[in-house]
Amino acid sequence: MEQVVPVYILSGFLGSGKTTLLQHLLEYWKAQGLRPAVVMNELGEVNLDGLLVEQSVPMAELLGGCICCSIRGDLSTELATLVKKESPDVVIIEATGAANPLEIVDGVTETSLYLKVELKSLITVVDAAHILELHRSQQGKTYRLMQEQIRCASVLILNKTDRVTEDEVTEVSAVLRKWNAFAPIMSTVRCEVDPEELLSNSGGILREGEADAKQETGSMHTAHDHVMAYTHYFKRPVDSMEFEEFVKELPRDVYRAKGILTFSDTSSRFLFQYAYREADYMKITPQGEVPDVAVFIGEHFSSRELRDKLLQMEKRNLVRPGTVKRSL
Repeated sequence: MEQVVPVYILSGFLGSGKTTLLQHLLEYWKAQGLRPAVVMNELGEVNLDGLLVEQSVPMAELLGGCICCSIRGDLSTELATLVKKESPDVVIIEATGAANPLEIVDGVTETSLYLKVELKSLITVVDAAHILELHRSQQGKTYRLMQEQIRCASVLILNKTDRVTEDEVTEVSAVLRKWNAFAPIMSTVRCEVDPEELLSNSGGILREGEADAKQETGSMHTAHDHVMAYTHYFKRPVDSMEFEEFVKELPRDVYRAKGILTFSDTSSRFLFQYAYREADYMKITPQGEVPDVAVFIGEHFSSRELRDKLLQMEKRNLVRPGTVKRSL
């Protein structure tokens, strides 16, 4: 079975230490025998940070603009091209410090509609001294952007803690916890962090069958996750009416959903979109090998609960006798 490629977004303001953390993660993955790839975004026309990444690591560059602004539409294309050409085991996207993470999430999940990629985590690196200074003044666009980057994070790296006092580390940690009550906070100097601990907090890379094994042993936590997106790849068609009811009952913390599905009781494949508590279904004829997939985007919802319900839906359809075709 074709593997799903995990994708991580690396966020954080200019100079916070993102590229240093990127290098640590690349070294770790390569030591594990994995093949990582990078999508790197720079506001300028030259990718200076990219020069710090080992040449053996496949890289796609988005230059001359911010992912979430002028070149946002290029992200899904570059990501898809990178995955098809290089067949990496994992992809990490380093966004420019001026990027709004929510827009990047949208670009990544767009790719997952036609390629088997899954957003695992959004890791935000925070400069301890810089955020402390901005918090004390509480003004400016930079301050508001940092708030957004921190609020959206799955994991927070509080970096450069050697440049502040212990009391100030406590003060900054309280600020981060106020803005994001769910993400683990890892204090670092020069982004020196245990990659295994970081990735275990970030969703990690589950091999084929590991997720099912964790579910069976009860080791997968059931608390509400601070997830940006959950991607579900279907192994078989599901009943259209049951799926429509499932979408109607989505938690309010799921803000958007989209996907391509094959229904057992219809003769067409459908593209579905969900936003503002409303769903829309459109008949489509996909070009090429397009998987059946659904992506759910939001905050603090339980990806485990959604996954369980969808798996049960697939299982019920497997044992259900012949169904009557209908039109949506």
